Amino acid sequence: MSSILTNTGAMVALQTLKSVNNRLTMTQGEIATGKSVSTAKDNSAVWAISKVMESDVEGFKSIQGSLALGESTVAVARGAAETVTSLLTQMKGKIVAAQEDNVDRTKLQTDVQALVDQVKSVVGAAQFNGLNLVNGSAGASVDVLASLDRDPTGGVTASSITVNTADLSTGAYTAIAAFTGSTGVSAAADTAGFTLDAATGTGNIIITGGATFAAGDKVSVNISGKSASYTVLASDLTGTNTPDDLVAVGLKNAIDSLGIPSLTVDYASGTPGQLTFTNGGTADLSVSAQYKNAGSGGLAVMSTIDVSTAAGAAAALGNIESLITTAIDASASLGSAQSRLKTQSNFVSSLSDALKTGIGSMVDADMEETSARLQSLQVQQQLGIQALSIANQAPQSVLALFR
Repeated sequence: MSSILTNTGAMVALQTLKSVNNRLTMTQGEIATGKSVSTAKDNSAVWAISKVMESDVEGFKSIQGSLALGESTVAVARGAAETVTSLLTQMKGKIVAAQEDNVDRTKLQTDVQALVDQVKSVVGAAQFNGLNLVNGSAGASVDVLASLDRDPTGGVTASSITVNTADLSTGAYTAIAAFTGSTGVSAAADTAGFTLDAATGTGNIIITGGATFAAGDKVSVNISGKSASYTVLASDLTGTNTPDDLVAVGLKNAIDSLGIPSLTVDYASGTPGQLTFTNGGTADLSVSAQYKNAGSGGLAVMSTIDVSTAAGAAAALGNIESLITTAIDASASLGSAQSRLKTQSNFVSSLSDALKTGIGSMVDADMEETSARLQSLQVQQQLGIQALSIANQAPQSVLALFR
């Protein structure tokens, strides 16, 4: 049956053409934007996931900047610590030369003082963007933003890399009568030192700080290149036991932990604060003790070095070992921190690339497939238009029945 009111063929052709046009519009949109999912209406779930990941990528861009800034700051501090180590090594050469009687100690002291001033200059200038990690102004540590951690519930927390600072400053030194060396040389009562002869050598160090100790004060002993230290606690300054005894026992335990097989350290309870060193090995051992007050910088003792006298030169020899150890430890710690920051920076860069790749696999259009689909849809559109044209002409054939 033919009808001039209902053209079923035209309606079918029109619906087909509309469908083709809709798919053609979507394909052209993919070509224009490069994305198969560019809005939430395209695929709401995939779009939402991609947007969360894009926000993480943007956050990691800021983290990379933070890591770059932190790495540069630590690099400056490490360079300063290594330079200080080199300067202290040069200073040690001057101090060793001053041990000889037939030298001009006054001239050597001038050279030592010049090196001290150079160390101060290096430490003072070692700042990046206003932050100095080696002069004690930054506190014990600084945190560098290192990552964003997302848990399964969608919660996000920031994590940081803690960089321990190094106090290589020389100010705020307060001298007290910290030691009495019953053998060897003691200068300004802040150092004590002696040499333990092989097999038979003995020597004593007596802690004498007493009530002048303050919480945070540090006593240390260097034994032929190995260092042990004890930091005075607030609890050491109260109670029935004397601070000298508590510090001596704490220092003995630290020395024992060094594991020097030929060395025996005894605490003489009959003499408050006394430690007796005995060398049972086949090589001489040098022993030097140093004191650093809680408010002083890591190299504060350097300001007291004076090789213009024989006693001062002997005391300086013990001090310089502790100073070099401090600078070396600072260099190593900062170098390790810089390495961690560099590794994290590389990881964050790789992670950002991986996230971008993941986002692309979800929302980017496959241009080869899209190109082929465009060709197909254009042909279908042309055929649809032709079919609709033919269907629209069908009712005109009914006119022949009325001629």
